[in-house]
Amino acid sequence: MHAASPNLVTELVDFPSIDKLRATPSTHAPRILLLYGSLRERSYSKLLTLEAERLLQMMGAETRVFDPHGLPLPDGADPSHPKVRELFELCMWSEGQVWTSPERHGAMTGVMKSQIDWIPLALGAIRPTQGRTLAVMQVCGGSQSFNTVNQMRVLGRWMRMVTIPNQSSVAKAYDEFTEEGRMKPSSYYDRVVDVMEELIKFTLLTRDIAPYLTNRYSERKESAEKLHQRLQLATAI
Repeated sequence: MHAASPNLVTELVDFPSIDKLRATPSTHAPRILLLYGSLRERSYSKLLTLEAERLLQMMGAETRVFDPHGLPLPDGADPSHPKVRELFELCMWSEGQVWTSPERHGAMTGVMKSQIDWIPLALGAIRPTQGRTLAVMQVCGGSQSFNTVNQMRVLGRWMRMVTIPNQSSVAKAYDEFTEEGRMKPSSYYDRVVDVMEELIKFTLLTRDIAPYLTNRYSERKESAEKLHQRLQLATAI
């Protein structure tokens, strides 16, 4: 207990320092998982995702793109379902993620939300998304909007992810891709490059210290109280 802060359990407080933020840098390529929110044959969110993947690979990242075809609705199947397991394992593998969704009725699609809803916030002591970096992008069927990226930012915070400041919203996406599915030169394309650069930078910056960055006083306090209760029970027995 501290006189100035009597509610504080002083011995459980972390006092951050620059030394605690230093870690031996990992040497493997940044591992980035990309999710997109459409099942259409010509899906602009998928085309934008694949464009982002090419950029990430060029920047030295190792990438995986999850195909949402065959993923059941949340709670509509057992978590052992092959597509659910695939998504979970890819989340555990990743160090950063890219979420790209169309905007439908002013919001992200159900396909996008279903993928995120299948990812548990916690599974025992495992948090599949905590501390991972996140970039968000959206495609629009009309004028530029930010409803979907704003929603995904809220979800990223809820999933305890480090969502980068930059983002991409592509207006009139049907005009921005060639028949072959490649993105045309434009300010929208340049913004996607900006976002992928920033994602790689933040991933390299945080991946080795993510456990420290996400270590919380409230959770340390809760763990200490549970341990104290177990010891008291053991003593009573």
